[in-house]
Amino acid sequence: MNILFFLTPKSEVAHVFEDYTLRETLNTMERNKYTAVPILNREGKYRGTVTEGDLLRAITSKEGISLHDVANLPIHKIWRRHDMIPVRANSNIEDLVNVSMRQNFVPVVDDEDVFIGIITRKSIINYCYKHSSIYIEKTLKLNEQHMNESGKSE
Repeated sequence: MNILFFLTPKSEVAHVFEDYTLRETLNTMERNKYTAVPILNREGKYRGTVTEGDLLRAITSKEGISLHDVANLPIHKIWRRHDMIPVRANSNIEDLVNVSMRQNFVPVVDDEDVFIGIITRKSIINYCYKHSSIYIEKTLKLNEQHMNESGKSE
């Protein structure tokens, strides 16, 4: 299965550029109701992910610096606890599932590391749930059909 089946394209994903300030990043996250957003450079290459926790740590750990100065700090200068590991667009489903078990979404990049979108863990689970339900229904129908056929032959 092609992993791009699960892709939410870049045009539908809120992201920030690495030269955005902490304030601009917070505004983007708040406006889109995200707790984490991908960071891109101006060429569109994936550079990491920033979370609300990263921003809160930056705000509270800058002793001797005013809140105004922290709010104007470029996002690329903020220490991030964990970056979401990206996968390549041509990755296999096993790699995608393995990465998605450790993070809420998986950034997807092309061969040039250009960000093309994300795959959410929710979309993978939803697909698995729907297909397992279909499989169970088919199995139950086949079992019922087999039972009916077995009963007729006796």
